[in-house]
Amino acid sequence: MSTTKNQVQALLKQLPDDCSIEDIQYHLYVIEKVSRGLEVAHREGTISQVVVEERLNKWLIK
Repeated sequence: MSTTKNQVQALLKQLPDDCSIEDIQYHLYVIEKVSRGLEVAHREGTISQVVVEERLNKWLIK
């Protein structure tokens, strides 16, 4: 597993030289949210697309 420092270095290599601090902050935010989401999915499991659609259909106005 890569360290946080390695992840940041990889991100900086991918971003253009003229990116702003806000661009970097945004990408770090997205990486963190995705990482946390994957951890939760691994720990607690996930549900299928079919189940999600069934649950959301209850909210649709027909």
